[in-house]
Amino acid sequence: MKGVRRAARAMLAVIALVSAIGGFLSRFDYARQDRDAISAPASAQHWLGTDQLGRDRFARLLHGTRVSLMLAPAAAALSMLFALVIGAAPGWMGGLSERSAKLVIDLFLSVPWLFLLMMVRALLPLNTSPVVSAVVTFLVLGALGWAAPGRILQARASRLRQSHFILLARAAGISRWRLLYKHVVPNLQPVLLAQFWISIPIFILAEANLSLLGLGVSEPLPSLGSLLRELESVLSLGGGVCRFTALIVLAVVVSSLQIAVSREEAY
Repeated sequence: MKGVRRAARAMLAVIALVSAIGGFLSRFDYARQDRDAISAPASAQHWLGTDQLGRDRFARLLHGTRVSLMLAPAAAALSMLFALVIGAAPGWMGGLSERSAKLVIDLFLSVPWLFLLMMVRALLPLNTSPVVSAVVTFLVLGALGWAAPGRILQARASRLRQSHFILLARAAGISRWRLLYKHVVPNLQPVLLAQFWISIPIFILAEANLSLLGLGVSEPLPSLGSLLRELESVLSLGGGVCRFTALIVLAVVVSSLQIAVSREEAY
């Protein structure tokens, strides 16, 4: 199992490195249209062919992978911040704040947040720039996807508050800040990191669902999700295997992220 996790992490590192240096690997800009090569097959000039607008698929795949791998972790970090403030902090304090936080978390968990995300994203003006649409999409993902990690962190913090070593530390006169820094934070850190890594593939897939509905990252800026829209017009493999490259990369990235977080690290 450790070997599989190492292979998954190595695969992620290779994909991230290739997407990061994509500007040196591709001769074309992701938005450049070649009117003489519309839906062209793979060639020495266009390694993965071109799409319906004559844009180089390889350049768009590299840039789209980089966008998803940069913004999904940022959205996960924002989600963990909300989970800490609304989940872990009230769980540590207990009392009315903990009960109120549980009500808020239950409310967010009861709402189908993907439909809420679609509604919020649809409120953006149609002339929103591609960069702003990408940032807003992942910001909304981070702001709405904190409830499940918040519930886990709240339960962990509440269990820590009632644990024997915390009660003994309080009885010994250790200050609240020292207790928080020396005992609570180190015990919450593994759970927080595990939830962070688990959230990244969830946000990548959520953005892919939005992009298929036309509510994700706006054109011409690509992402792993928006690149899948090309498959809407493909009825069979006769359209060319290169069309499915983005789908393959998305599946590899999501699967590698899920495998990279071991069962032991998730608790």
